[in-house]
Amino acid sequence: MIKSKNFYYPPGGILIWIVVFIELITFMMGMGAFVVKRSQNASEFHESQKLLSPVFGLINTILLVTAGYFMAIAVQKLRRGENDSSVKRMGLSILFGLSFMGLKGYEYYDKIVHGFGLEHSDFFMYYWLLTGFHFVHVLAGIVILTTLLFYVKKGYYSMKNHEDVETGGVFWHMCDLIWLILFPILYLL
Repeated sequence: MIKSKNFYYPPGGILIWIVVFIELITFMMGMGAFVVKRSQNASEFHESQKLLSPVFGLINTILLVTAGYFMAIAVQKLRRGENDSSVKRMGLSILFGLSFMGLKGYEYYDKIVHGFGLEHSDFFMYYWLLTGFHFVHVLAGIVILTTLLFYVKKGYYSMKNHEDVETGGVFWHMCDLIWLILFPILYLL
């Protein structure tokens, strides 16, 4: 039996999917609280939202989706036994993830310099908590992918032993998914 086709052994294994489910519920609760608070203070939230850059948000979306694309290709290449090609794609995924963090860090710096910290308003409290929690997940994802890249390069992971790399990919795609929901909620709606 092939593990990846069994319900109890989805890509990456069942445990990572439990983690993803818990993380998605956690983020959804935070985003739900944001939406409720926004409905109670629509004008304040609208004015605060104008202080964000939708262009930065869109660029960060493109960066994360591109990173996710390269990670998916890296897993495919590894499954085919193309370790060197997998390493290159994982490297690109990490590079795009670091680019996301760099732009987000610049955005954080800009908000702090202009006095829009956690205590500034309800909008910015949610902005900092939601995007900060996501930022930590992206950082964790980069650490995971960097570790996996090292082991793929050393030959530890291969065509016959790739479940951990799939698990890292699932975690990385969770970061993509969360941002794809956060971006419109915080920057556009």
